[in-house]
Amino acid sequence: MYKVAGKVFLIVTDDPDDQIITVKCEPEHARALERGYASITPGRYLDKRHWISLGPGPGITERLVTDVVEDSYHLAVERLPRRDRPSAR
Repeated sequence: MYKVAGKVFLIVTDDPDDQIITVKCEPEHARALERGYASITPGRYLDKRHWISLGPGPGITERLVTDVVEDSYHLAVERLPRRDRPSAR
């Protein structure tokens, strides 16, 4: 589990046979990704409107994974009080 200022933004399975990450996502963007990729599903064990899970599959590239993780991080940060946000460097 990865957090920023106590807020979870990324969950990674530790099972090598079940390589899945779960990230925060804006609901409309999440639904679009789910429609576009068979291995992107509503977030496992979490609020299925605001979280998605990604597993290996057609079209799942390193760039896509990086983009959804970065988006998730930024969503978590923007919901923090200003005083708790990491400083830009």
